[in-house]
Amino acid sequence: MLVPEVAAGAAGELDDLRAACRAAVAHLDTADVLIVVGADATTIRREPPFGGTLAPWGIDRRVGEPAEDPLPLSLLIGAWLLEDGYNRNIRYHSIAADAAPADCEALGRSLRHIGTNAALLVLGDGSACHGEKAPGYDDPRAEGFDAAVADALAKGDTTALRDLDPALAADLLAVGRAPWQVLAGAVDTPFGTTELLHHSAPYGVGYFVASWR
Repeated sequence: MLVPEVAAGAAGELDDLRAACRAAVAHLDTADVLIVVGADATTIRREPPFGGTLAPWGIDRRVGEPAEDPLPLSLLIGAWLLEDGYNRNIRYHSIAADAAPADCEALGRSLRHIGTNAALLVLGDGSACHGEKAPGYDDPRAEGFDAAVADALAKGDTTALRDLDPALAADLLAVGRAPWQVLAGAVDTPFGTTELLHHSAPYGVGYFVASWR
């Protein structure tokens, strides 16, 4: 729903969310290397060409380059966010949505060695259980889970991200859990500025936009 062509008549409802995403991405433009991390079925470093289509989600909107092995949705949205003007060295990593926290942290630690001026763009949803019309129906635990994630992202609290419960996240369809724990593993020094730019649950799914720099 972030992509206006997919959202169609509902696109205007997410303008604030898109603006926050653009603001977060703008902070990445000084990096020499950008690593995009998102959840998928398996953990793998993606190989070029990078791209795909949003046809499975209703419209044949091409993103990036034609590819025999298209990017999964999380990374495809990352590629879409980077379409306007980001032409530096970009790498894409999938993390299995059900990966153990230790494996997520290990991938994050491995990313520390890519370069001294590297940045991360981490993609992942919060709970999809906010209300009876949500994809995962209503779960009273969703509000507390997403509030804890929002607080951790606002404060740059990597310990809180590492401590997210995989079983609870799975129950709540919060596929961002594994990518957030990769982020926690990748961070070895505190950030000067951490901001939560957006937090909402349109259509019953938790969305967060944060910037650490």
